[in-house]
Formats: sequence, C-alpha cells, structure tokens
Amino acid sequence: MTTMTTCAVEYRADGLTMTGHLALPAGVGRRPAVLLGPEGTGLSDVERRRADALAELGYVALAFDLHGGRYLSDPEEMLARCMPLLADPDRMRDIGHAALDVLRAEPRTDPGRIAAVGYGTGGAIGLELGRDGVDLRAIGTVNALTTGRPGEAARISCPVWAGVGSEDPIMPPAQRNAFTAEMQAAGVDWRLTVYGGALHAFHHPSVDHSVRPGVGYHPQHARRAWRDVVSLLTECLPLSEDLGA
Repeated sequence: MTTMTTCAVEYRADGLTMTGHLALPAGVGRRPAVLLGPEGTGLSDVERRRADALAELGYVALAFDLHGGRYLSDPEEMLARCMPLLADPDRMRDIGHAALDVLRAEPRTDPGRIAAVGYGTGGAIGLELGRDGVDLRAIGTVNALTTGRPGEAARISCPVWAGVGSEDPIMPPAQRNAFTAEMQAAGVDWRLTVYGGALHAFHHPSVDHSVRPGVGYHPQHARRAWRDVVSLLTECLPLSEDLGA
C-alpha cells in the first residue's frame, strides 16, 4: 500500500531562496491542492505536519516559506520583517504567487482546484491572492483578519472562512469588524468563527506568553480550528470525485 510522500522544494521569492514543504497524497492521479501559509515566525514543523495531514486526507499540500529557510523565534526580528511585509500588499502577493506557481507546477496538482489556508502572515498572503483575483476554491485564515486596498475584495471569487481568538489583542474587535465589513461590502461568501478565551496564535503549540503578551496556545481550540479548516476544504474542495485515482 502506498502512502503520502514529502519533499523540500526551493524557489525564489522576495529576493530570497525559499524552501517549502511539499506533501503528496498516495496514488498517481491529479488531486485538489492546498497552499498552506505559516505564522509570521515562519515555516516550522507545525505547518509541515499540517501539510502532511492534508496529504493523508488526499490533497496535494505545499507549506510555503516566508523567510528564506529561517524561523524567526526572536519577536523583534520577526516584527521587523513582518510589519513592513503586511503593509505591502504587492509584496505579499509576490510571495504568494511564487509559492502558488510551485504548487501549480506539481504534476499531481489539479490547477483548477486550489485553496489557500494560512495562519497570521501566511493567512494575510492568502487573502491578498484572493484580492488579486486568483482563481481559488476557498480561502481559510486563522489570526489574519487583515483588510486590503479599497474595492479589491470584490475580486475574491470563493468562500472565505476566518478564525480568531476572542482575546487576541492583535486582532481585536475593531479589526474583526473592519474585516467583516470589507467582506460583506464586497459580496464575499464569508464566515467568522470566534474561539472564546483564545489568544493570538492559539493554534501554534510552540508559542507562550513569554514570547509576547497576548500570545498563547489553546489546545482545545487548536483542534477545533483544524476541524474547521478541514470542514471548509470538504465543502469547497471535495475529494469524492477523486476516489480511486
């Protein structure tokens, strides 16, 4: 019996040599695919395991890189790189498109059936791909209720699901309201799930309050958020037609 396989893939983006993590499902046929974006700290084993889990379900999954193979555990270094990036939609789109090109070029990928799922900065990049008019089947974000340039959300042509912790100081109620107002005004099919008592990066096992106030892991909500991501993909990127491939 064949199993899913993984490999590292190198590509250029943002002036850096990025190293993504590609996970391929068992079989030989084309499958729907998921572009998976990491938190601002960068690609870690957390996202690699999530890509592997998606491949076990039957998706081609690419967990993309943000920092040229580095994981920025120092909060000041992370903020120094991510804050300018989050303020520059074109730069975010370039990073997203470079990874998307790698995913589309994979022979196992069905290029007409791709979703973007991301956390923090990686989620913001997924949203920017949607605002850029990329043909996606779904966009899912956690901790990334970022708004875009006026009017560009109207280019989003797929359902958008967003998750956030109720106690997240980085994505407070005012930011939630701005995000949902943008989605609603653009006519996007959107949903927002607020996880009660959860902080920023609640889904990420390696974070804690010592890293930055307002950041902390919530195991129960982390599991729930993952189930919500899988539910989004099940609805918008079904595997049923690929059975036996």
